[in-house]
Amino acid sequence: MNKNIFFKKKNIKLSKIFLKHTFKEDFIIDSIKPLLKAKKKDITFFDSLKYKEDIKKTSAIICITSNKLEKFLPNKINKIIVKNVLFEIARVTKLIYPDADVDYPDLLLKQPKKLSFKKVSFGNNVLVGKNVKIGKNTIIGSNSIIESGVTIGKDCVIGSGVIIKKSIINNNVVIQDNCKIGQKGFGFIPSKEKNIKFPHIGRVIIEDNVEIASGCTIDRGSIDDTVIGKNTYLDNQVHIAHNVKIGSNCMIAGQVGFAGSSKIGDNVSIGGQAGISGHLKIGNNVKIGGGSGVVKDIKDNQIVMGYPAVSIKEFLKKNK
Repeated sequence: MNKNIFFKKKNIKLSKIFLKHTFKEDFIIDSIKPLLKAKKKDITFFDSLKYKEDIKKTSAIICITSNKLEKFLPNKINKIIVKNVLFEIARVTKLIYPDADVDYPDLLLKQPKKLSFKKVSFGNNVLVGKNVKIGKNTIIGSNSIIESGVTIGKDCVIGSGVIIKKSIINNNVVIQDNCKIGQKGFGFIPSKEKNIKFPHIGRVIIEDNVEIASGCTIDRGSIDDTVIGKNTYLDNQVHIAHNVKIGSNCMIAGQVGFAGSSKIGDNVSIGGQAGISGHLKIGNNVKIGGGSGVVKDIKDNQIVMGYPAVSIKEFLKKNK
């Protein structure tokens, strides 16, 4: 589905976005998406060899890339060669979604009407935006804000002081007090004159039976979505950056931080105050010790610890 319900889209033709290029076919762009999600009328991008296999599977015919990487693109793809891929993605996203680089406050918030939310319980001072959907038997705590377009499933418990925006939350999810879900992530392109804000048009998707403890922050995706898999538990004060994918049945202890675009497998356990660097792939059934710093991919069924994180055997050998 190409429609982005959370951001107003500008209908703009391909030729108006890339003025210095000529195309056999000119059409209105649907959106900008990652390689594996992009369709024919989407713009995609290729900025790292980590995604070399994905470029072979994309349905997109327009791709932003660099001189060094263009040789990996199939002939069917129109190559937009630029010096700085991230800068160009930011520019194009801003053209298509003009308001996505700033988290403007939702000015349409109102107290919920009982007729609109049957079998939903609300505490005091709850505010709800337009087109919000909340399932039956869900409880929303006092002073919480559910911004426009958000969907919350049935049998959920949302604590007090929670703010949820640009998110899809499934059934039987618990979000404890003072969590912030779906705000813009930390995305800037450094510049001498003025840092350029990177627009965030993604969502947060929280699957069934997830529990999120107090004070957690989960950023929405920049171009892709941020996803928390089924039956995953987050302890207090966990930070999940944009585009992170966390699998099912994971246990994440307090104050763990995930940098952007990392993918975490199923049945992963992470000890408190560990840090996961960006664009990494952590396999299934991995255990990461508390206070560790993960800077490389980890294969399935590994136990690692330390900074940089190494196998538990190597860590114990070094720290006798």
